[in-house]
Order: sequence, then C-alpha cells, then structure tokens
Amino acid sequence: MSETPAIEAERLVKRYGPARALAGLDLAVPPGMIYGVLGPNGAGKTTAVRIFATLLRPDGGRARVLGRDVVLQAAQVRRSIGLTGQYAALDESLTGSANLVMIGQLSRLTGKAARRRADQMLARFDLTGVAARAVRTYSGGMRRRLDLAASLIGGPSVLFLDEPTTGLDPSARAMTWEVVRELAAEGTTVLLTTQYLEEADQLAARVAVIDGGAVIAEGTPHELKSAVGGAQLTVMLAAGSDLRAAIAAIRPYVRGSVRPDRDGRRLSAPVAAAEGLTTRVVYALDAAGVRVNDVIIQRASLDDVFLSLTGRAGPDRTHAA
Repeated sequence: MSETPAIEAERLVKRYGPARALAGLDLAVPPGMIYGVLGPNGAGKTTAVRIFATLLRPDGGRARVLGRDVVLQAAQVRRSIGLTGQYAALDESLTGSANLVMIGQLSRLTGKAARRRADQMLARFDLTGVAARAVRTYSGGMRRRLDLAASLIGGPSVLFLDEPTTGLDPSARAMTWEVVRELAAEGTTVLLTTQYLEEADQLAARVAVIDGGAVIAEGTPHELKSAVGGAQLTVMLAAGSDLRAAIAAIRPYVRGSVRPDRDGRRLSAPVAAAEGLTTRVVYALDAAGVRVNDVIIQRASLDDVFLSLTGRAGPDRTHAA
C-alpha cells in the first residue's frame, strides 16, 4: 500500500465571519480505507468534506487528495473523486436515468459508456423500476439512493460520503453499507461522515472524532472504545433474591460501586472487560444462592466514546448534521 495518504489535511482552517469552522484540522486517510468522521453539530465535518471536494477554499493550511492540492490542482482532484452530500444534487425535471447519463457525460464518459454505467448503477441501487420516472416523483429514500449512484458514475478513486444514509429505511441503509464495503474491497478510498454511530462502527477501519474544528481523537473503533475503558455489567435478579448477597457476589469483579435500581431487581456496575467474565459472574451468583433472570456485559460503544470525549450524547441521539 502506498505511503502517501489518499486524503490529507494539514492545519486546515476555515472561517465564517468571526467563527472558525475548522481550527487547524489534521487528518491522514490511507488509500483503500473506509474512514469515519464523527462530531457534534457544527464540529466542521461537512466543511472539511467540502474543502476536500474543492467546493470551498480553506483560509489556512493545506488539503490534498491523492497527493494533489485541492486549491492549486482542483480540476485534477475533481476528476478522481465522487461526492454524496447531505442533500441530493439532482435535476428533478429529468428522469433518474437521464440524471445519471448526464453526470456520466460530465465525468467525460462517452454517451454509450454513460448509458451503460447508468444502467449498472440503477440496478445496483434497486432503481431500475423507476429509472424512467422524473426525479420529482421519487421518495426521499429513492433520491438518496440515486444521489449515491450519481457519485459512483465516474468510478472515483476517492469517495466522500457526507451522511449518506440519512433518511433511508433500514433495508436501503443495509444496501448502502454493502455497496460501501464492496467499493473499499475494490480499492476505493471512502471518507464517511455519519450521524449513526453504529454505521461508523460497522464500516470504518479508522475513526476521527472532530470537535471545535479539530480532531480530538483518532483510531480504530476498538482502540477508541478501549480508551474509554471497560464495560458495563447488568444483573437482573429474580423475584425474592437477596440483594445484599448479590452485591457481595459480584463485587470482586467490578471496578467501582454497584448500583441497584429503585426496586432492587437490577444491579449495574462498571467492570474490566475480559474473556469468560460472564461465566465467572454467573458462577459466583449461583454459589451465593442468588437466582437471576439475566446477566449482561456490554462493552463500551462509540456512543460512550463520543460522550466521554465531547460531553455530549452521540450524534445519532441528538440528530446532529
């Protein structure tokens, strides 16, 4: 794999009046990787994507795509990228097929090649049946799928997906995930911003968390979750179980206080995630004569990472853009 990042930002700055949307953003995305970008509303995610896609000029720093400067070599950058933004950039008066053919020709495909590619993309996103309909008759989910198809018409080496599954139903979201994985397997570099933490966890090989226009944490999803530390133990007691005995039984395995709920039927406590821990907790409760209905150990999630780093719930809970 090439050592040159497919996408790179060095001390990137962008101002809107007195506000700084980007405040020295540093980022390096290796070729062929699905790279997730998370951040609260106004963190600078979309601004960064628009700079990488040559739609905005930075006020400071440098950005490169495939080694090309996005300001000095903008035309070359545009020929190698695809972009799906938060809002579909489609001509509503044209049919779905005509939109894709037009975009294909703008991407320097011949008319025949553009039509062939359009047919492939319509089939890939399950839009063949509505290809001859005007886009203004499409549902929101159909528009999002067509916009994704449009971003792939030119066979880009680098694809920017800015919240690509917003507004999609679970089936369409799963279809999009499959396409993104296929693209990465074929060598396409994908930079994904998303409001769904599960999406980043499922797709991204590495994740950057942005807040205040700068990267505040970066790593694999596993590394970020491990940095938060541990997991959460939940024990659901059967009716009539001895609360004190249950707390005493699990105390050797917890890393803090054991918190019973108001009814004394549910215990929660932080634990150090370890193989076989569930089995040991169940044995300890059984040896103490405590009957339980359930024992759950839930490892830290990206939502826990987000809350720990930013002090806010994850964007999929706050619906941040």
